[in-house]
Amino acid sequence: MLLPIRFRVPQTLGLLRAGLAALVLSLLAGPAGAQGDEAAAGFQGYLQYLAAKARAEGVRETTISSVMAGLTENPRVIALDRAQPGTSSSIPAFAGYRRAHVDAARIAGGRRQYAASADYLGGIEQRYGVPSKILLAIWGHETNYGSYTGDFDLARSLATLAYEGRRRALFAEEFIALLKMVDRGVPRSKLVGSWAGAFGNPQFLPSVYLRVAQDGDGDGFADIWSSKQDTLASIANYFRDAGWRAGEPWGVAADVTLPLDRPALGTALASPRCPQVFARHSQWKTVGEWKALGVVPRAPTLADDTLASLLEPDGPGQTAYLLTGNYRVILDYNCSNLYALSVGLLADEIAR
Repeated sequence: MLLPIRFRVPQTLGLLRAGLAALVLSLLAGPAGAQGDEAAAGFQGYLQYLAAKARAEGVRETTISSVMAGLTENPRVIALDRAQPGTSSSIPAFAGYRRAHVDAARIAGGRRQYAASADYLGGIEQRYGVPSKILLAIWGHETNYGSYTGDFDLARSLATLAYEGRRRALFAEEFIALLKMVDRGVPRSKLVGSWAGAFGNPQFLPSVYLRVAQDGDGDGFADIWSSKQDTLASIANYFRDAGWRAGEPWGVAADVTLPLDRPALGTALASPRCPQVFARHSQWKTVGEWKALGVVPRAPTLADDTLASLLEPDGPGQTAYLLTGNYRVILDYNCSNLYALSVGLLADEIAR
């Protein structure tokens, strides 16, 4: 429902003033100014727009000033963003990705963390309904159990990505979410991470931190940078929020032992998010129905009445997977079949 116009005008005027300020700053640079000076003036003008938007959303002036002071555009971030691969019809083989991400070092590291966290992992699993092995697999996949979390200044990275404009709406909102984190007491010194704005052990974006970060150890601060308890509880809360069903496995490897009419098994459902990822999944059938078609699970982890979809990541003749609704929750964390499969398999290896 639209708000009455008397409530909308002040915010609109504030944003218009910020936009005019950006234009004035650009004009003041003049044709005689260096191109670098013009770019800097444009960036500073855009920061004023973000500041006005943050004020309209209730961020305190002291927070805005403390975070924005001295911010400059980061050309390295722009270069990394523009180097990202575009849409491609080719799909990398899962076998190679699996070797790199479900490797002996990650498995051993996950088992060490499992043993070291035994006194509180059970409580987290009971509270949120998400298996400990899944939480550890996410942590291991994202940052190798905290061994690398990034060293880019998040405020500078997010402001740069918003100003660049390729995904302006996303990164402008994430920059404001970062300001809100500081408003809630997160120290400025904590705000370092990847060039794309993710941070901490689970590599959350600021909006995700605000939504799901948890104080697992009870010290009053959701510290996903240094606290294992907070990290694992926060990942668990993310999964619960995304719809994880307690007691249901993510899926199981399977062998196709009879000829399949694969076109007839395709799904007509179109996903609004990551459509190419979901298009590779079959229609839903019960595990019992898949067995009748000759798709035989390699382990008895799924009951015959469990609904599952079929994925053959490397094509017919290679390992297939029967995937439950919980697999889709892993995809919510990172919408890639390669990622989600490797998380599930790493989790199983950690718990083996």
